[in-house]
Amino acid sequence: MKKIELNIVGLSYSQAQSNSYALVLGEVYGKRRLPIVIGHYEAQAIALELEKMKPSRPLTHDLFHNFAKTFGINIVEVMITKFLEGIFYATLLCDNGVIIHEIDSRTSDAVALSIRFGCPIFTTEEIMSAAGIVFEDEEPAIDTADESAADEPTSTLRSLSLAELEAELQQAVDDEDYERASLIRDEIKKRK
Repeated sequence: MKKIELNIVGLSYSQAQSNSYALVLGEVYGKRRLPIVIGHYEAQAIALELEKMKPSRPLTHDLFHNFAKTFGINIVEVMITKFLEGIFYATLLCDNGVIIHEIDSRTSDAVALSIRFGCPIFTTEEIMSAAGIVFEDEEPAIDTADESAADEPTSTLRSLSLAELEAELQQAVDDEDYERASLIRDEIKKRK
């Protein structure tokens, strides 16, 4: 079985399904994209790690990473193994230095862990043929802002100084209000 390596090329709020996000994985050496619908929590876990934002307390994926590393377990590969009735299935290839184990995982959790462990994500030609989409244009941008959180007027954020925004960002992360934190982060990025 030939493995196809993937990377994360996009993450955005899903207009099609309420409270869902679209995670887009792309072929490293190709133009096909694999769109995967994931939940809010997993999208948040992926976005926080991609943006290198550290919550005040470890989230579940961070805890798993810390636990595994403490006991000498490393995830060396994520493999999206199956696409059945619109659902993707994945496995984690784990190595403790003595034996390698495959562990069943939801694809969204597997991707969130792959970022933390710095391991590659793979799938098969069969899955790419069944669920992949060819993109001829530029890669989609990663959009981690939750559009449902847009009820806070952006004019409020625009009226704050950069120092005030930095303080607000830290407070939002401390309060574990990651939706607000992403809005503030976006406003800070616009100014830099």
